[in-house]
Amino acid sequence: MNQRSREGPIHRLEFDVEWPPGHIACYLVDGPEPVLVDAAMPQSDDALEAALSEHSRSLAEIDHVLITHPHVDHIGGVPNVLGATGATVYAPASVRGRFKRASDALGERVRRNCVDAGFSGERLETLVEMAVRSLDRNAELLPPEAVDVWIEPGDSTSVGGITVDAVHLPGHQADHLSYPAELGGERALFAGDMGILPFRPVVVHDGLDDGYRDAFAAFYTALERLAEVDVDRVYPGHGPVHSDLADVVDHHRSSLDHRLDRLVDLVADGVETAPSLARTVAGEYDVNYLIPETMSALAHLEATGRLESNSTDESRRYHT
Repeated sequence: MNQRSREGPIHRLEFDVEWPPGHIACYLVDGPEPVLVDAAMPQSDDALEAALSEHSRSLAEIDHVLITHPHVDHIGGVPNVLGATGATVYAPASVRGRFKRASDALGERVRRNCVDAGFSGERLETLVEMAVRSLDRNAELLPPEAVDVWIEPGDSTSVGGITVDAVHLPGHQADHLSYPAELGGERALFAGDMGILPFRPVVVHDGLDDGYRDAFAAFYTALERLAEVDVDRVYPGHGPVHSDLADVVDHHRSSLDHRLDRLVDLVADGVETAPSLARTVAGEYDVNYLIPETMSALAHLEATGRLESNSTDESRRYHT
């Protein structure tokens, strides 16, 4: 499904996905040099052409692609665009180093972290495989050599004649940049996976790599930065376009607090290991995608003195 965000140069291209909330959105910024902000999931040229054609544009007319962060549902269409046109690609600068890492070395770090947390057997192998596969796939979708302009946090960059600022908002993803810009008489925020209404994005940061220990602190920092951003409307990768950024920041901060409080309560009730805590938190959802958030939350609770842990022969156990 595609929808026009509002009258003006920004058009929302929305595609169905199989996981909640059931869609992913990217944005066409129309003008003399059309810009695509993010590029949705890997898909056929026909799907992107159909979405663009609703706004009288085609893949071959896209002159610029601006990436918020390197998750598959935001960079998946980059090869489609580059196959159709010589578009200029802009991406967060720290992605360059991340994608040049050896995937086998990443796998070793993830295995070490997960074993220390008490994961074993098929679940352990799945987590390692997911991390390696994700790095290899995403580096193929957005190869560093295809990026023309690397954007640093705090940069102001001209993209197709539009000046965008770069606000570093880690936590959901460590390299994540959101981009405020003046467009169509409003101050817009191309938010990627931050500033989403009505739900909080999961704490992934760098997955189960060593940065998982800092992910919750990073997310809180991101929310502090986001609270200082003055915009009229938010254009996120999921959920509706909205003008409620301050309320969303407060909600997401409360959601992080709630996650931490719930884990403390569960540990106090005798749920003592990361695998069992992740299963409890996940409920009906796929536990694999809640394991990074759970491990990150536990690391944050230890770092702030709310929980302690000790290692046994089989697992790490937490206590208040």
